[in-house]
Amino acid sequence: MRSNEDLYATAAALMADGKGILAADESDGTAGKRLAMVGLPNEPEHRQGFRELLFTAPGIEEFISGVIMYDSSMRNTTDDGIPFPDVLTARGMIPGIKVDRGLRPFQNFEDEQVTQGLDDLAERLKEYYALGARFTKWRAAYTISTVTPTPACMEANAVMLARYAALAQEAGLVPMVEPEVIFAGAHSIERAEEVTMHAVQTLFTKLREYRVDPKGVILKTSMVLAGDAHTEQSTPEQVANATVRMLHMSVPYDIAGIVFLSGGQAPKRATENLNAIGKLGKQVWPISSSFSRALEEPFLTEWQGKEENTAMAQKALLYRAKMNGLAQQGKYNPKRDVQAKKSSVKTGSQD
Repeated sequence: MRSNEDLYATAAALMADGKGILAADESDGTAGKRLAMVGLPNEPEHRQGFRELLFTAPGIEEFISGVIMYDSSMRNTTDDGIPFPDVLTARGMIPGIKVDRGLRPFQNFEDEQVTQGLDDLAERLKEYYALGARFTKWRAAYTISTVTPTPACMEANAVMLARYAALAQEAGLVPMVEPEVIFAGAHSIERAEEVTMHAVQTLFTKLREYRVDPKGVILKTSMVLAGDAHTEQSTPEQVANATVRMLHMSVPYDIAGIVFLSGGQAPKRATENLNAIGKLGKQVWPISSSFSRALEEPFLTEWQGKEENTAMAQKALLYRAKMNGLAQQGKYNPKRDVQAKKSSVKTGSQD
């Protein structure tokens, strides 16, 4: 087991002021759906090219502290043969890796899922460390309805998250724990707050039981907002107040940091909500973002799968990352956001 001081240093670097984490960890299938939106077939060379353009965007390291990758990306290289983890490290960004193996039906619980992937995780973590990873991510997902999520589903997923986190720390990797509350649905912001609070509290109870060092853990959580089909959408101020209240009721004060997922929000809306949280002032934990769609959508909109659009697409990615960096500090001005126009590319909601 490596020194926990290394974990603390990695976590602190990931939570740097003005920077967020790029969640480029879509499965090969999900990445293919995104490529299809710009007219490219789901082939390894296109997935590799898409990732390379993201990771090599000029200046991106000014606003991105780390990148979460999928297994195939962790093992991939640039056109020049440089491994992606080495590219990121050389530019001052920390390589990360999604290590869960996706959602499976939770037996005897209709419409609920549990995340799998523990069986050979210890061995995989050692390999990922050798490949250059220094942090990891494991995602659980909860859908809100009148009967879900159940306490049993939250308990089962929290146990999996805690066991994963313990194994990750043993391997010298900072665990990012993600109990995502799905945005899709007709639920109110009050119901979202209730469910998110229960999910996060259940998670940290299990992390304590499994003796996971909180100072080497990053929480990746949903913002608290009404479902996308609710009759009244939440304002940034409502989101900020509900989210920060939930965090103070649920999260130990000694964890390394908290990052928010965009979870299907449009890029500008995710930035506005992050900014409203930032405007509430410094909290007891460092707070930032770990967006996928909300960073990649502007890139895809400009790129459209065409080489001649690469420079503009990378500038769009850099701009959105910069806006999120300002929002993290409560310094974002939505009236000056030149990407305010509605995106023409729909890229899915998974972070």
